[in-house]
Amino acid sequence: MTIGSSYNYPATVATDASRTKRSIKKQWAARFPNPPDLCFDYRALVEQANGIARATDPQHKICVIGAGITGLTAARELHRCGFAQVTLIEQTTRIGGRHLTVPGSRKSTVNHTPFEMGAMRMPFFNRADEPPTSGRSLMVYYTKTFELLFSDFANPGSAAVRSTGIYLREGSMEGGHPSMLIWKNEDGHTPPPGEELQKVYAKWKAFADRMTRHVAEVYATEDWEIVWAAIVAKYESVSFRDLVRMPALKAWDPDSPGDFGGMGMSAQESAIFYAIGIGDGSWGAFYDVCSLYPLRTAIFGFSSQLQLIHGRVNSSGEPLPSPYLQGETVVDSMGLSFDRPRYLGLAALSECLLFMKPEETAKSLYEHCLERNDGLLTDASVTKLEKLTNQKIRVHFNWKHSQPEQTRERFLDFDSVIMTLPSWLIETRIALENFTPRMLPFETISAYKTAHWETSCKVFAPLKKTFLSNNTRIPQAIVTDSFIHDVYTYRYNDSYSYDCILLSYTWEDDATKLAAFSDKELVTRCAKELDRILMNCANIQERISPYIALDRAVVQRWVTDKNALGCAKLYRPGTYYDAVGLMKYNRDFGHVSGLYLCGESFSVDAGWTEPCFRGAVDAVIHICDKTAARFNGGFSMGEYPHYQVAT
Repeated sequence: MTIGSSYNYPATVATDASRTKRSIKKQWAARFPNPPDLCFDYRALVEQANGIARATDPQHKICVIGAGITGLTAARELHRCGFAQVTLIEQTTRIGGRHLTVPGSRKSTVNHTPFEMGAMRMPFFNRADEPPTSGRSLMVYYTKTFELLFSDFANPGSAAVRSTGIYLREGSMEGGHPSMLIWKNEDGHTPPPGEELQKVYAKWKAFADRMTRHVAEVYATEDWEIVWAAIVAKYESVSFRDLVRMPALKAWDPDSPGDFGGMGMSAQESAIFYAIGIGDGSWGAFYDVCSLYPLRTAIFGFSSQLQLIHGRVNSSGEPLPSPYLQGETVVDSMGLSFDRPRYLGLAALSECLLFMKPEETAKSLYEHCLERNDGLLTDASVTKLEKLTNQKIRVHFNWKHSQPEQTRERFLDFDSVIMTLPSWLIETRIALENFTPRMLPFETISAYKTAHWETSCKVFAPLKKTFLSNNTRIPQAIVTDSFIHDVYTYRYNDSYSYDCILLSYTWEDDATKLAAFSDKELVTRCAKELDRILMNCANIQERISPYIALDRAVVQRWVTDKNALGCAKLYRPGTYYDAVGLMKYNRDFGHVSGLYLCGESFSVDAGWTEPCFRGAVDAVIHICDKTAARFNGGFSMGEYPHYQVAT
């Protein structure tokens, strides 16, 4: 998604829109840019001194299944509310889920460059005239709370890279000898090079700017739900591929507020757009998903001013004093060891949620869990949820899941259960028994069973510092229509022994086609292909492989990861309302079933951390409501908006 990379227009137009008079003045209303479905400021609720609410039934027993970012957030916020019986069950021996930070250099046990094998670029939803931490997002709240260091992410085509190389059609875009187009965008407003690319860029930008401008004007007003419903009605059955080819509008008609037309690209322009996309990597892999997904990604701030999280570290990358940083091992409530915190990269966020003590509590979530022998269970694979006649839910799990010869079947009973797992894991691993259709409608089960999970493949390796320090010919980022697709190089600081290269970043079919190769074969093929491309370009003629420590490359394939079975949950044209129905489950059925569903499986914003936070907080809100907890700050459920679905 590189054309218009880090598409900052939402952040820019929001600055102007903020000066216009709003028709609603609500304490809990969100501001633009922010996700469209619920115009609600979750940060305002969570950042209160005493959190979301105060529990009036602190002994209400709650199980959180999954210690990814969603589960850890839910458990921490319940702990802040004063719930004293929260159990966290994790199948693996590490926390964080698809926040997976891998060390890139092992010369030092502390000082090394992180590789982000999962989530990587964080939108803060800030406006163009303010610092990132002014963004009204939960990501900003936790970043500030945990003192995480961050910087602009080196997105292709953005001002954060010194140059982006574009290699399409074997370097023949401009005719003559094969060459790589070089895009320098220091001011963040320079269009891509070449006549053909600029035509594609202009069509994308005309469409996106028009839509963003009108959305910003009406977001958070009394008309917003009507306008968003009209946008959904227009585009929820349209694929992204069809949106790109759909005729462009000459002018927006206020009598048809949801219709912004299409991009009006020719077949040839669409082929270019397939490879180069709109903002943070090639978008061809997403051409057949519902067009609402790329629209919400580009228009509502998900692609604007993305940030790289360095960790809970200083400017040299050394971790700040933090709990259990120096410990050799950490153990769960049953004495099983799991990965200790390092506070590096994005993984620091998960570690802080567990190990850092909230101001309102006497102990951290981790310390609180250790007070009970069932507070934190790792290496425990949930196999069944059984609704009992006394309305409790029995959670069955295999303890010591990774050690078949020592595995034991166990169960615990709870008043409420929060499920945060990827939906394909739920379908293939967990039996749901005795939940009536009134508790768990077939439509809900069908929606998460038939959800579309995308694969993704990343190939990371250490990069010699001389590449970014001395190299002047090879661009810092490269976009191609070959099987490697996107190449990112970036530096965390001058102290780490190596910088990073994301040698290949692919999604969906582009990732699936690489499945037949072993990790070692794939690394070799990616390096050879990139060298071939660079040597084929008359204006480059230099190999990049000498700069790369290929023997220390790391490959992650999410669809074959048995703890994920996919990287991001998307939705096909015509299935948007199914996805929204999953988000409505907690409000409509949680108080009856005792089951609460949250995480990316039950969101419409695939591949991002913010909806994981929002889903976790949503589950906490509804459990607080069910148990008559006292909401803080004057919040009430009457001020919590409803998801809109087709009738």
